[in-house]
Amino acid sequence: MISQFGGGGELTKLICGYLTYNLELGQIFLAGLPPVIKVHIRDSPSGQWLENTFQYSVDHAESSGPGSSAVIAKLSEVLFVETFRLYIAKLPPTQTGWLAGVRDPEVGKVLALLHKQASHPWTIASLANEVGLSRSVLAERFRHYLSDTPMGYLTRWRLQLAAQALTSTPKSVAEVASDVGYESEPSFNRAFKREFGVPPARFRTQSRSPRSSTTHQLLANGRSRAIR
Repeated sequence: MISQFGGGGELTKLICGYLTYNLELGQIFLAGLPPVIKVHIRDSPSGQWLENTFQYSVDHAESSGPGSSAVIAKLSEVLFVETFRLYIAKLPPTQTGWLAGVRDPEVGKVLALLHKQASHPWTIASLANEVGLSRSVLAERFRHYLSDTPMGYLTRWRLQLAAQALTSTPKSVAEVASDVGYESEPSFNRAFKREFGVPPARFRTQSRSPRSSTTHQLLANGRSRAIR
């Protein structure tokens, strides 16, 4: 689609695109983003590479050659990650939130551990030992950036993983509970209902209803609790 506004000035081209994401697992990350992110790619050493990659993607977007769509898809993912790397690097020192926490050396490492090994029986002591901080300092730093404790964050992340598994796999509730680190199915059921307002089994049933947007609302409720 080509639109024209004004006139007489230099030609400006807007290149648009989109990436899809997993509704369940994207909540925590996306909730911490502003409505619009502006990144000056020419202010960074990697800016020339980004500019060239954008140009390459645009030039080959209509290509029908072998593997062209796969190349563009992967380049889009790399551009997305690199753009956020630049954005995070430019955040002011006083910034808080998920992205600012990722930038912090110790809090960022804790977040990586929790996301990569969600089912591990983490404790505040074991996490503090991993990053070389005392339990009190880690708890304070984590709360400063994310307004939550490491254990509270881990609980919500596990439940987001569980919600994703319930809507995309045939695993039983007991299997899902075990996969995300719960030794007891009843304790998992209670935690899940606190987060999403309904038990896991009902959540799964509602997610399969083609006429209902209930699952989206339940996930939104869970997200609002995660960032309150």
